[in-house]
Amino acid sequence: MLLRPQKARTSPRKRAIGLFTLAGSCALACACLAAQPANAALPDAIFGHGFELFPPARLIVHYPAGAHFISARGDGGGLSFAQGKTLARTGNTFTTVLELSAPAAWIPLLDDVTFAIGGNYSIAPAQTVEIWPHFTTTQGQVITLIASFHSTVLDNTRAIYAYLPPTYVENTEATLPVVYMHDGQNLWAAHPEWAFGGVTWQVDSAFDTAANNGTFNEAIVIGIENNSNRIYEYTPTVDPDLQAGGGADSYLQMLVDELKPAVDGMLRTRTDTSSTSMAGSSLGGLVTAYAGRTKPTVFGRIAALSPSAWWDGDVIVGDVQTTPAAPNRPLRVYVDSGDSPTENVADVNALVSAYMSVGYVEGTDLLHVVQPGGQHSETYWAQRFPGAMLFLLGPRD
Repeated sequence: MLLRPQKARTSPRKRAIGLFTLAGSCALACACLAAQPANAALPDAIFGHGFELFPPARLIVHYPAGAHFISARGDGGGLSFAQGKTLARTGNTFTTVLELSAPAAWIPLLDDVTFAIGGNYSIAPAQTVEIWPHFTTTQGQVITLIASFHSTVLDNTRAIYAYLPPTYVENTEATLPVVYMHDGQNLWAAHPEWAFGGVTWQVDSAFDTAANNGTFNEAIVIGIENNSNRIYEYTPTVDPDLQAGGGADSYLQMLVDELKPAVDGMLRTRTDTSSTSMAGSSLGGLVTAYAGRTKPTVFGRIAALSPSAWWDGDVIVGDVQTTPAAPNRPLRVYVDSGDSPTENVADVNALVSAYMSVGYVEGTDLLHVVQPGGQHSETYWAQRFPGAMLFLLGPRD
């Protein structure tokens, strides 16, 4: 049989004490408010465990520290750059709560000695900042991820290369975005012997620099080797003047159905649309723009450097003009060229106009760059590549 619980009785004396305590707390709170300058931010009500003038901000740091500890230094919320505050630990996750009245700078340290690489982070009142830092590794790794990747769709085999950034190498708790790039043997400063003519995009150097100074977010880069079928694979239609091309749909099917699942299974990747980008130049820029039109729910951010927009009578311009509304379109689009005669500037400008005609806004979700003196070669793509990644991936928070 269930018995109705009896309501606890409070004695008149305890009730009086409780009312007195509540009145005292309210008076104290009012006094704190009255002491604030006239233009100060008004405190909110009650948060967490008791009365706080401002809602708590939270720092969350993920790092495999082993026997070491993580601290934080900063210029607000009780932090100091002179001495660190040790963060509470649960496994490989380190946390603390700050009471902030204004934005502050902060940085994690290993054993309160070794600063995280990449500079200070920022945090605002009531914000939660979650990071996966690196402390000692300054250079990423370029590896042959798959020496002989066979595609059933294309019935051919190629090498797949990968750049693993410093955070990926050092911090095994981290997962990272992925940038898929064409002409994969031409990308790496560490391996000019792989590249056509020995000239590379210096992709690894650009990402290493960004990892060390925080210019843009780190990412895994997948370099897809080209082969003798490059023209066929990188073009969406047959160009009647060249009597060649038309295999881009099959090439993109290979990337989406065969390569991406393999990469996601082998590496610690972030698999969502916003975390998956594509970049390429020339015909690689053409197939990148085409992927943005036909595979936007896979490749959410695209960078077309010196794209061959002239292919088949500017067919890509017409394709882009039929881009549907979000979410069936890329989140961000970067397009560039040089202004030399080899760059087909008019066709690239027509492509940019097509993006704008379907609602892309320059400087918001579209960036168009024309490099004075820029020519159609890896030398100039290497110069513009960091800017493309900054727009696609954003600055490190």
